[in-house]
Amino acid sequence: MADTFAGQTAIITGASRGLGLAVAVAERLVAQGAKVVITGRKPDALAEAVTSLGGPDHALGIAAFGSADLLVNNTAINPVYGPLITLDLGAARNTVEVNCVAALSWVQKVHAAWMGKHGGAIVNIASVGGIRTASGIGMYCAGKAMLIHLTEALAVDLGPDIRVNAVAPAVVKTRFAAALYEGREDEVSAAYPLKRLGIPSDVGSVVAFLLSGDASWMTGQTLVVDGGLTVAGGV
Repeated sequence: MADTFAGQTAIITGASRGLGLAVAVAERLVAQGAKVVITGRKPDALAEAVTSLGGPDHALGIAAFGSADLLVNNTAINPVYGPLITLDLGAARNTVEVNCVAALSWVQKVHAAWMGKHGGAIVNIASVGGIRTASGIGMYCAGKAMLIHLTEALAVDLGPDIRVNAVAPAVVKTRFAAALYEGREDEVSAAYPLKRLGIPSDVGSVVAFLLSGDASWMTGQTLVVDGGLTVAGGV
């Protein structure tokens, strides 16, 4: 396991929230031998994340390791809460731009810079909301559904040398999702058959699997990582 990704470089987007999901993925990849490049909007958060990953020998906040073998599209926003019928269309466009178009942009960039000639693996971070919508976050869910479909389309376009898969988590305990459970975690987790919310490493381990050779015959798939929520009828 320690050398699963030896000699490979991973780019992981959306680390500006500090020690969240992106860093959990990065921790797993570093532990298995990868060099990682993390991206984000906030320099202080990126510096904190780089330090937590072992410093510049293992992680950087800017691309400098030379290759781009693995890509994890983690960047996402959910700027509004409420019914779609009154949703500001500017916010709707921004949600799709960040959650979907930005992911495609990163795929295009790594394809041009490395994967087009050398191959690689990509994982998009979707959501169970892309499979079953949830009240109040309809645009976010619609965007994640688009990202799931984009994953399938890219898998067809980029095979056989580049694999593209996705994960669809339920609520994971990060700052991004805090509004969904803070102050009522026991109530929220009661709907899950496993009776707890996710933690970043629950998703990081699945992402690492999809990027690894153990998933070499998987592409275009979305793995649900949700503590059983969707089979219990919830989102």
